[in-house]
Amino acid sequence: MMDQLGIKALRPGPSGNEKAPKHANYDESKANPFPDLPDALTLQSDKKVRTATEWWQERRPEIVEDFEREVFGRVPPNVPKVTWTVTSTVKSKAGVFPVIEKQLVGRPDNSSYPSISVDMQMTLVIPGNANGPVPVMMMFSSAAFRQRMAEMMAKQPELNAMMGTDPPATEQLIAHGWGYAFIDPGSIQADNGAGLRKGIIGLTNKGQPRKPEDWGALRAWAWGASRGLDYLETDKAVDAKRVGIEGVSRFGKAALVTMAFDSRFAVVLVGSSGEGGAKLHRRNFGEAVENLTGSGGYHWMAGNFLKYGAAEASFGNKNAGDLPVDSHELIALCAPRLTFISYGIPEKGDAKWLDQQGSYMATVAAGPVFRLLGAKDLGVTDDYHAAKMPPVNVGLLEGQLAWRQHEGGHTDAPNWKYFIPWADGFLNYHAAVWQLPADQPVFRTDPNSLVAHSQLLRKAKQGETDVYFEGDSITRRWGATDYPELLANWKQNFFGWNAADFGWGADQTQNILWRLENGELDGVHPKVVVLLAGTNNVANTSVHDDADVRADDVTRGLRAIVRVIQTKAPAATIILTGLFPRNDDMSFMPVIDRINGHLSKLADGQKVRYLNINDKLADRDGRLFDGMMNARDKLHPTVKAYQIWADALKPVLAELLGPRGAVELAPPPTGDPGASP
Repeated sequence: MMDQLGIKALRPGPSGNEKAPKHANYDESKANPFPDLPDALTLQSDKKVRTATEWWQERRPEIVEDFEREVFGRVPPNVPKVTWTVTSTVKSKAGVFPVIEKQLVGRPDNSSYPSISVDMQMTLVIPGNANGPVPVMMMFSSAAFRQRMAEMMAKQPELNAMMGTDPPATEQLIAHGWGYAFIDPGSIQADNGAGLRKGIIGLTNKGQPRKPEDWGALRAWAWGASRGLDYLETDKAVDAKRVGIEGVSRFGKAALVTMAFDSRFAVVLVGSSGEGGAKLHRRNFGEAVENLTGSGGYHWMAGNFLKYGAAEASFGNKNAGDLPVDSHELIALCAPRLTFISYGIPEKGDAKWLDQQGSYMATVAAGPVFRLLGAKDLGVTDDYHAAKMPPVNVGLLEGQLAWRQHEGGHTDAPNWKYFIPWADGFLNYHAAVWQLPADQPVFRTDPNSLVAHSQLLRKAKQGETDVYFEGDSITRRWGATDYPELLANWKQNFFGWNAADFGWGADQTQNILWRLENGELDGVHPKVVVLLAGTNNVANTSVHDDADVRADDVTRGLRAIVRVIQTKAPAATIILTGLFPRNDDMSFMPVIDRINGHLSKLADGQKVRYLNINDKLADRDGRLFDGMMNARDKLHPTVKAYQIWADALKPVLAELLGPRGAVELAPPPTGDPGASP
């Protein structure tokens, strides 16, 4: 290729090792040697683009041509047709969720060159409760890669800190009513230079070397994703107008390229893509153009891209400033469709090498195109020169163009909980509701609850917790910083017993089970666990069975929670508190009474104690006494009611723990991470 281009020598790329003599620049004062980007809304004739029609008919084709010719290469006109075959269909599970899984193989016609065959591998997974076509998120991933990651995580648990504490993206998607598809990029085109005479590039070239404008692996992977979408358009279980594409690192680059060149994709999640993806080529910070023209990355790009790393050539030399386009225009090619740029932080492994700031500048610079086409951008200044990233964990998610830097590492895992609701909102998608039994552990899908879970995991590792309170909002509010009056009552009653509150609002028994099974009680070793839960199951209006059936279901959930507590904290005494009366709907009271009757039978009077204070909160018919519950919702206790609960608990705690100490060793109280300051 260098001979074809007249290149005699290439500049070496900077090293990612900061101790190396020629390491990458990380000095912001030297980061912008080419401060002005090509204007995405100025034609090559210098005419300004002022209408959507001018964008679609004039400017966008210019940008596409430049990217194809100079950066990613062209899909050849002789690329063969792909025939997809479903090799298996099975009922399976994604976590606890029933799914239908299809394995597929896509075979490009190789009759023109039989010595090279390509078997493109794709897996499609659809939620088992779907009552119609569902959105699908296609992800660049292979079974071998997922297996290696699982093995690495098992051998190196510290990697979990990089990934975060959320459920896997696949389970979150299914929980939200999405399907997902894995497409194996290596089955389309090998991720190395030696493979350029094989795979789909080799097949179309009949085993011969590439020419300067021929495609590289990034464009080939994107082409393969588009062929996967061809199949999805034929599958009646898939809503083909709501198909997205996702990838991380080099596959984040491929996801962005896919979205830019195939307007059928509705949404993209671009994870930690760096140079060749969302990062500006013109930025001298971290990875550079020369790293992509060198031996490690040249196969991703068109042959012509080598010109921009040339130190000595028949045409002189070129650098990033000579490129006719930059990454902000690649992002702009996605407009006005949903485009989410995701990064992590260097401290957790998303290296400075990726230039998060340069990617943010590119995202800001793409904004005018989104606005021209009637979409909303990041909502910040047009001046990409001065654009500074928002703080970590502060997402700019109000528009079709979105940005969020999470506190994890080289992954987009912590951003899925934000990405899915963001996409749901703009796609106007409302999924079928999952109905799972009360003893089936399942996570909450809202971002705030998953953030709260991560906070409670950290809380579990702090201090010394002798009394562990578990439950829903009734439990949570008592020891939460966002309810100062209730917290004062909590401290008044329990200071010195090392009590910590691990309740979370709106949880059903399924959610509490999931939290407990996913680390919130691990290593805590409490002496007493106070449990009050189940009222949100009673209020689940999607369950229409009679009182006995509903009471049995909730009891099974509470029994499962007791079993988990006994397994994880075998030395603890459990104080199983009867569900409190509630008057927001009096039809709930017969169910509550039946549940409490069942709970009383779970107690053995020793390791499991049953506590019921309802006769002090309401009359025999369950009608609340004045001042016991919040007047607005008739569900949440007032300070007066909490004091009644405390008065019933304190003799038991004194019996089990002795008198209160003079100091408090429990972790400090936490609050609602989504609450306004």
